[in-house]
Amino acid sequence: MRTGDERAGMWRNRSFRLFLGADAISQFGTQVTIVALPLVALLTLEASPLQLGLLTAAETAAFLLVGLPAGVWVDRLRRRPIMIWSDLLRGAALLSVPAAVLLDALTLPHLYAVALLMGLGSVFFDVAHMSFLPSLVGRDDVLRGNGVLETLRGAAVLSGPPLGGGLVHAVTAPVALLADGVSHLVSALLLGGVRAQEDPAPAGERRRLREEVAEGVRYVAGHPVLRRIALVGALVMLSNGVWSVAQPFFLLRFLGVDPVGYGLLLAAAPAGWLAGAFLAPRAAARSGAGPAMYGGAALAAAAVLLAPLAGPGWALAPFVLGNALNGVGAAVFSVNQLSYRQRITPERLLGRMNASMRFLMWGAAPLGGLLGGVLGELLDARTALWTAAAGIALAHLPVLTSRGILSLREVSAPETSSR
Repeated sequence: MRTGDERAGMWRNRSFRLFLGADAISQFGTQVTIVALPLVALLTLEASPLQLGLLTAAETAAFLLVGLPAGVWVDRLRRRPIMIWSDLLRGAALLSVPAAVLLDALTLPHLYAVALLMGLGSVFFDVAHMSFLPSLVGRDDVLRGNGVLETLRGAAVLSGPPLGGGLVHAVTAPVALLADGVSHLVSALLLGGVRAQEDPAPAGERRRLREEVAEGVRYVAGHPVLRRIALVGALVMLSNGVWSVAQPFFLLRFLGVDPVGYGLLLAAAPAGWLAGAFLAPRAAARSGAGPAMYGGAALAAAAVLLAPLAGPGWALAPFVLGNALNGVGAAVFSVNQLSYRQRITPERLLGRMNASMRFLMWGAAPLGGLLGGVLGELLDARTALWTAAAGIALAHLPVLTSRGILSLREVSAPETSSR
């Protein structure tokens, strides 16, 4: 059992505090964009369901285009500068939207380009971010570190959608994107003060890009637990792509919710995520990493099926409850599977492992966005949302049918080979 001094150790680490601050501020701004960007398309440019689907696909297309080589570059280079430059790219892309509005030059192709650049920055930032944490806190503390990160992130995510809806109502959606643009610049500034020992791969050990990419993919595909986690993530992201298109049409046009109410409703899932991130390390300590992942997946799968039952007024309650409970389950699953990945993977493979996982998971998202756009044209909003919810629920079956994950109690030390 850890002493109070040991538990306080991470908080005495100035670099860890700066890292947390950068992450929380960036996440806060990102949640504003999650509300504002589709509303720019819907309310300012009057996008159709198919056009909104293309915007969703553009946001995640970078995971397919550069997701795998990003892991090699993250393993070859120092991760902190990668995060800083990624933040600067995302900030500049977002700030171009209100600038275009000021010049009366905003178009859908411009929004697609912004979404694509945001995705490109996110690919490199996320892989570097996940691979950097063990260097900052040590492998023995990654579960607690991820729990703290996700709790603070959940707090930012909880307040972001209501504020985003309020900003859209007060100053219009394009101007609301200023908040996220500035948040990425502040994040880059804070990351500039972070100090940690990083050991990128020596130049003499580097091989051809294709060989190094293949090694990361083989590591994930050859590991029975990682393989199932990746499959769940891919299927969830495919269905989330449909959800992200169906949800604004369901709430804004089908149920007549205004932008402020829309932002408040989107806060339900982050509120659940905040609670789940707090519970995740405790669930693992009580029952083990595997049962915690299993329980989180089961709750997320069941809860999401409540959301499409919603109606106007007080009948919105199933949407709020379903999203909140789905957030709890998803966070418990996410924190524990990420910590498991970070603890079992050799240092030299961390970037490629995380990139391979992100490629397999997020690579399905643009396909989901396109599918959501097509379904939005063919189906009514409630049916499209039901389709997405059923897909998310069924996506968790690879974990829920695994006895190996359910029986996993202790997480072993990092492996010394790539298998």
